[in-house]
Amino acid sequence: MNCPAKVLVGLVVASCALSVVLGLVLARGGSNSTATDSARAPRTTPLIGLSLATLKEERWQSDRDFFVARAESLGAEVLVQSANSDDTRQIADIQSLISRRVDVLVIVPHNGAAMAKGVALAREAGVPVIAYDRLITGEGLDLYVTFDNRQVGRQQAQFVLDTLPDARPLRLIRIYGAKTDNNAVLFKQGQDDVLDPLIASGRVVVVHEDWATDWRPENAKRIANAAITRIGANGFDAVLASNDGTAGGAIQALLEDGLAGKKLVTGQDAERAALQRIVAGTQTMTIYKPLKTLAGLGAEAAVKFARRQVVVANAAVNNGTFDVPALLLPTTAVTKENLDATVIADGFHSRESIYGTAP
Repeated sequence: MNCPAKVLVGLVVASCALSVVLGLVLARGGSNSTATDSARAPRTTPLIGLSLATLKEERWQSDRDFFVARAESLGAEVLVQSANSDDTRQIADIQSLISRRVDVLVIVPHNGAAMAKGVALAREAGVPVIAYDRLITGEGLDLYVTFDNRQVGRQQAQFVLDTLPDARPLRLIRIYGAKTDNNAVLFKQGQDDVLDPLIASGRVVVVHEDWATDWRPENAKRIANAAITRIGANGFDAVLASNDGTAGGAIQALLEDGLAGKKLVTGQDAERAALQRIVAGTQTMTIYKPLKTLAGLGAEAAVKFARRQVVVANAAVNNGTFDVPALLLPTTAVTKENLDATVIADGFHSRESIYGTAP
């Protein structure tokens, strides 16, 4: 296993839910400087730097709030920065957090490759780094906390197949996320795991596909508009959109052509607006990722790193250079039928916020 210096201090083969090797991870930030390690002796109140790519989407606002609440409940303080989807600004945010002597950095990268520079800066300063939800490539990380994103793509694709079994061939518009986001690549790979054999056999036909820059709904709308213009209203059966934002953009295009509710549309993140669309019948499904659980695990790991305690990973994810210790969480497909039993029962959204005053 390729591992950054001083990160993996032991390996234990164990049986767990994901049937993987468990790594014991010690927060040392990869620094080889005894002076640096000594200077960063654990504080009474750990200081955590949280660098977010954006706060424009409801999903990331929830992550921030859950993360900060859990960290503070453990006696830590969190400094939050949001880069507004700007790589240069995010590097500056990371430099600022390092200068404020945070004990650990938690980064949601806008661009996983570009943020390798931020990780390098942190490691030079002896600050441990956790990649949160989105992987950072090219540099050694102390931990990656995320959902099983490839499985998300498999769930989306399999849902389409199971829901439209009589469509032969099944004609898909595929809208991917941001090329700069490694998660978007993983979602596509998961979809491909299910679809590629069927595409090869002719059972599935991709009639249009494109990447939505920065995950923006308006970019997804343009992709859907272009597809409908090119292939016509009767030229496709479903829109395989990689998240709720891109699903919303595609549905706007479908509304303009009188097709909303007549075509299957996937999503991901269980955003309030998406769940409202599912109730209304214009979006068919979303993927529920329990953000409170993810944020809680991320905050707990960050506090342990700050206190120089051991964190146990349940997987390893290769980031192109290293096998990064990871905590991977499962996800659930949500439809109108199980919405109440999942996102509402978990308190992720209130029933009133989804259904309004309807009984």
